[in-house]
Amino acid sequence: MTAKLKQLIRDVPDFPKPGIVFRDITPLLADADGLAESCSAMADPFRQANIDLVVGVESRGFIFGTVVARELNVGFVPIRKPGKLPYKTVSEEYQLEYGTDKIEIHADAIKAGQRILMVDDLLATGGTMKAACQLVEHLGGEIVGISFIIELAFLNGRSLIENYNIHSLITYDSE
Repeated sequence: MTAKLKQLIRDVPDFPKPGIVFRDITPLLADADGLAESCSAMADPFRQANIDLVVGVESRGFIFGTVVARELNVGFVPIRKPGKLPYKTVSEEYQLEYGTDKIEIHADAIKAGQRILMVDDLLATGGTMKAACQLVEHLGGEIVGISFIIELAFLNGRSLIENYNIHSLITYDSE
């Protein structure tokens, strides 16, 4: 399965800047079987984990997160960039290579004790997912696991979220 899915991920050299190989998931999204298979595989390790909600991080985490939520027959909660959610929010700031960024979640999106599966397309440096997990825990959610399509292991993002149950479908050990 992993080999088939990996074939649906396009390498784009020198994007967004020289020296970076971008892992483009749009061919995977366009392939009905690949999309279904990847979302099912993202959900598989958590089918018996009594998940209450799937939380997806903007923006590709929305694509996979909603389908994974459907696979698990639970609801979906978005985490977005500042100013995109219409109701009261809580936010978390996190470090980037040069500077900081921020993400937000609705203040009432998660009830204390709810069991949460975090979903995103890619684990790179881990900063965004770490901040997302902190938001969920601030609201009282219990993170059962984190599921990714791709992990760029050479960036060591797993180290920021190593206390969680992490599931990645495809791992790249080098650029």
